[in-house]
Amino acid sequence: MGLLEKLFPRRPPGGTAPREYFKTLTAYQPVYTTYRGGLYEMELTRAAIAAFARHCSKLHLEVTGDARPDLRRVLGMQPNPFMDASKFLARLATIYLVQNNAFIVPMEDSAGRLIGYYPVLPQQSSVREYGGEPYLQYSFWGGQKAAIELNRAGILTQHQYEDDFFGSDNRPLMPTMQMAQTQAEGIINGIKNATTIRFLARLNGNLKEKDITAERERFARDNLAGNSTGVAMFDSKYADVKQIESAAMVVNPKQQELIRASVFEYFGTNEKILTNTYNEDEWNAYYEGFIEPFAIQLSLVLTAMTFTPEEIAAGASIIATANRLQYASNQTKLNVVTQLFDRGFLTHNMGLEIFNMSPVEDGDKYYIRKEYAEVSNLDAVGDTSKEGDNGDHTGNP
Repeated sequence: MGLLEKLFPRRPPGGTAPREYFKTLTAYQPVYTTYRGGLYEMELTRAAIAAFARHCSKLHLEVTGDARPDLRRVLGMQPNPFMDASKFLARLATIYLVQNNAFIVPMEDSAGRLIGYYPVLPQQSSVREYGGEPYLQYSFWGGQKAAIELNRAGILTQHQYEDDFFGSDNRPLMPTMQMAQTQAEGIINGIKNATTIRFLARLNGNLKEKDITAERERFARDNLAGNSTGVAMFDSKYADVKQIESAAMVVNPKQQELIRASVFEYFGTNEKILTNTYNEDEWNAYYEGFIEPFAIQLSLVLTAMTFTPEEIAAGASIIATANRLQYASNQTKLNVVTQLFDRGFLTHNMGLEIFNMSPVEDGDKYYIRKEYAEVSNLDAVGDTSKEGDNGDHTGNP
C-alpha cells in the first residue's frame, strides 16, 4: 500500500470520481492550480519563507476537552507516521506561504477513526459535486488523483478574494522576482565578461577574419599563456594594446533595496527576522502580524476536522500556541515571573519553562499571597489574632 492509499482509503460512492464542479457564488470555477518552483527558488523569497516556517515549527498543538485525549500525543509529537510535529508545522507553513493554500488530509485507521494529519501538495485542486455532496479532488504531480469529502478536509488560505474556497496566487510578486532575477543574471554576466577579456588590441590596416583570429591566438600564446617574463611585446602591426582592468558588475544599491523592501512587505518580515537579530518588540510585532493569524486559522481548521459540532460546543478544540516569552530579555522574563507567580497565574514549572529550565518534581502547584483579599473583606483578613493563624502571609504551603 502506497502513501496515496494510506491518505485516501475511502472512495466516493460507487467508486466513481466526482465529475461536476460544485456551484459557487462567484463566477470563478472552484479550481486551484499550483505553480511549481518560482517563488521558492529565489534566494530572498526562500529566506523569508524559511524564517516563517522555522518559527511556525515551534508552535505547540494542544487539545482541550475530553472528546479525544488520545490526540494529545499525536499532535504534540507525531501527527503522522512520516513527520514529527516540528516537520509537520514547518512543511504546512511553507506550503501555505508559497501557494497561499495549504491542504491537510485526515489519516484514519481501519475503522474510520481519525488518528493523524498529513499536509499534501497537489498540482491542482478542485471542488466537485457527487450525489449532492461537495468533494475536494486532488491531482498530484505523479499523475495520481484522489478525492475527499470537503467537510473532512482541511484548507488554510490567504489572499482569498476571487474564489469561494481557495486563495489567489502570488502573481503580484512576479515583477519583483523578475527584477531580482534580471539583476542576478546581470551580475553573473558582468563578472564573466570582466574576467574573460584581459587585453584589447587594435591592428593596423584591414585584415581578413581568419588572419585576425590567427594573430589573436599567436599574441595570447606568446604574451599571455607562455610568457614567464611578465612583459608583453608587439610590433608595428599593432596600433595599440591596452590591458582591461577586471571589475565585477555591482547592482545599484537603491534598486537592490527596492527589491528587498518589496519582498519584505509582501511577506510581512524584515532584515532582522531573517538574520535572527530582532529584539522582543520586533519579534512580538512579527508574531502578531504574521505567525498568530496562521496559528489561529490552523487551530480552527484542525478543530473543525477533528470534532463534531456537539463536541466543539462542549469545549473540545485544538489550539496552536507559542511561548512568546522565550524571545524576551531576561529582565522582562524576571518581571513577568515575579509578578505572575505569587498571583496564581504561573506554577513553579511554568516559570522555569520561561527561562528554558527543566521542570522539577511537584512544581505544578499554584501559589498566591495570602494578604490579597476582596476590598469588602479587608477587616476579616486583617485580623491575625484568630486561633491557628501563625502570621505567615508569604504564600508558603
